[in-house]
Amino acid sequence: MAANTDVMRPLGAQISHMLKARGVDTIFGIPGVHNVEMYRGIEEAGIRHVLARHEQGAAFMADGYARATGKPGVCYVITGPGLCNAMTALGQAYSDSVSVLAISSCLDETAARRGQLHQMLDQRAAAGTVCDWSEEARTAQAAYGLIDRALTEFRTERKRPKHMQVPIALLGAVAEGAPEAPGVDAAAGLRQPGDVSGLAADVLAAKKPMFIFGGGMVRDGAEADAAALLARTGAAGFTTYAGGGLLAADNPLSFGCYLGRPDSVSQIRQADLVIAIGTELSECDLWRNELGHEGTLVRVDIDPKVLGDEHRAEQVIHADAGTFVSALLAALGDEIAPKWDVREIAAAKARFRAETDSERPGIADICDALRAVMPEDAMVYSDMTQFAYVAKEVWDMPRAGHWHHPTGFGTLGYALPAAIGGAVARPGLPTVCVAGDYGFQYTIQELGAAVELGLPMPILLWDNGKLKEIEDSMVASQIAPNAVVAMNPDFCKLAEAYGALSTAPQTVEELQAALGAAFAADRPTLIHMTPVLSAG
Repeated sequence: MAANTDVMRPLGAQISHMLKARGVDTIFGIPGVHNVEMYRGIEEAGIRHVLARHEQGAAFMADGYARATGKPGVCYVITGPGLCNAMTALGQAYSDSVSVLAISSCLDETAARRGQLHQMLDQRAAAGTVCDWSEEARTAQAAYGLIDRALTEFRTERKRPKHMQVPIALLGAVAEGAPEAPGVDAAAGLRQPGDVSGLAADVLAAKKPMFIFGGGMVRDGAEADAAALLARTGAAGFTTYAGGGLLAADNPLSFGCYLGRPDSVSQIRQADLVIAIGTELSECDLWRNELGHEGTLVRVDIDPKVLGDEHRAEQVIHADAGTFVSALLAALGDEIAPKWDVREIAAAKARFRAETDSERPGIADICDALRAVMPEDAMVYSDMTQFAYVAKEVWDMPRAGHWHHPTGFGTLGYALPAAIGGAVARPGLPTVCVAGDYGFQYTIQELGAAVELGLPMPILLWDNGKLKEIEDSMVASQIAPNAVVAMNPDFCKLAEAYGALSTAPQTVEELQAALGAAFAADRPTLIHMTPVLSAG
């Protein structure tokens, strides 16, 4: 690969030009005295920079951008506290398999000098605890190589966040431009499933086969593939939260997103063959330690670590979910009669919904009202809040990959900045933030960025005046509720102080109208929801 030596620039500027040449059009970040050289080339390279109010917000925005586009989200942060602030969001990206590239500056020397501004004992190692890898580039060529390594791995392996740090002096040193981009055939880099004709025969021979579809299967056309698998095998199907939308709400063979319901075990035990595609079957997918199957389990995943976990599948297939599904469909014939009683599936879903509504009363009906007026192409980013816990189960999304939640790491404050990143990535398309009163305050300052960007984004704020999920947990554990009530601000006035619009609907009908108006606004609108709506 021949280097582009036509223009000599400081390395920080060269990195921005390299990212632009590799397809990066947006960077989220905050400039500081230690990373100003990274900002020298952003405008010259033609990259849009989105100014966050906190580095955690910048990394969450990059996460939201990546989930919306399928492309890497990139954030620029400073040494020390800047990177530490971003690490919560990087940990979330790791849990949810999101392509985020964090590039930070670092001190030139730490072993022989103490007490420097933003100094840490080991900054690189700290980021390595929440990223796929964290490396320091000590030459310009090393920086270019690490960026290309990250971008290549994003296309060909399980998506995980990466961190690269560059010494301050090196960022300001003049360097040759980056080499030409390596030729990477993303399709060729995907794990192939091999011959699946035997598995196809097993599925057709099974009395009651079942598929579990996870987020690893989400891609263009995945909804049609998931429906075809059920129709051509007679199987029933569950989706994980991350796989929500892969099966249509009216598919009679779909159990929906109720995999985490305790009684889903009674359905799974009926299956003599279970094929789990693109899912960890983690605690946050199941809310129990075991899947509950008694028949044969087949696991399909791009991550070999998943294939050797505690679920101990009888057959494992190390492959990309999409290529596996394509191969399996090619080995199957035409549609066949369902092997499950669709009336029993419908009854089970009704029970699951009733359980959800009993645990957190009233929210399911509000979800139904919102879903009725929500644009089909809306993309939703939710936070750790009871409203989202219910919605993830009862809200049948019309499209896969359009509801994003901080699963796994479970970070409060995710929704607002991630939704901003998603809205930036999809100009002109509807993006929604769903947050709770407590978690919203973790990153509420990013309202300033949303207003600054003029994003017509509804912020559905569920305000029950307390940490209700924690209170319920304490009561269930026979602990007197403690430290679960905090003084809330007037959220509507606070939103208006940032320059946003606000409304506090008192009925479900007013809520529906407020959502429509928010999509048509020229800035974000905070829609203040309280449990009284459930009786409206």
